[in-house]
Amino acid sequence: MSHAIKIAIIGDYNFTYNSHQATNLAIDHSGRFLEIDISYYWIKITEAAQYKTQQFEQFDGIWIAPGPFNNIFFLNGIIRTISSLSIPVLMTGESIKSLIEVLINSYQLNPNGEKLISDNLVDGNTFERLHIYPHSKEFIQLYENHSNVELTSSRYSLYPQLIQGLTNEIIDIEAYNQFEEPEVLSLKSHPFFVSCGYCPQISSTREIPHPLIYTFIKAAQSIAAMGKDIA
Repeated sequence: MSHAIKIAIIGDYNFTYNSHQATNLAIDHSGRFLEIDISYYWIKITEAAQYKTQQFEQFDGIWIAPGPFNNIFFLNGIIRTISSLSIPVLMTGESIKSLIEVLINSYQLNPNGEKLISDNLVDGNTFERLHIYPHSKEFIQLYENHSNVELTSSRYSLYPQLIQGLTNEIIDIEAYNQFEEPEVLSLKSHPFFVSCGYCPQISSTREIPHPLIYTFIKAAQSIAAMGKDIA
């Protein structure tokens, strides 16, 4: 095994949610595949909201897990804090809506107070199949040998004017879904800050770890190695 890494999983863990159990398993899949010793820690939203910058910096990667979340206001504050750090961040599930809301407020993209994001278009607590169409070169490579069918319990439609405002200088659209809506976003200002509305952890297996997740883990490994080299 190479350098051990530490991952913070921010979310209100509930063992009855498949997506939460799948989050743990997907990290294990990538760890075995990459031969990395990984320690991961679930941190409740209310606890993470009290964290200082230095406490987040003790981790090599931060994963905001799918909801439901007990306090969206606290989650938005956490997103603002971690987006200013250079630590790799992966967001999966409905937290993508919180990211977009944070960006709208930070960059004042809604001066008229309009509704720019739809309600969740997935009914109830069910999962629906989503077809991912990679847009960026990086995501085309990620999905080259992986099925583009994913599962999601959260899907949002964005107002076209909002998409234009976001893509000018703030985000890159890494992939779309079959409804021609942005499905995976990344921050232009961050070395690795990726958010997707679907749950890639669900389709991850021991034999075939999900490429997005092991790419996130590899980025965290680089941070860990850098820190040990400096030490």
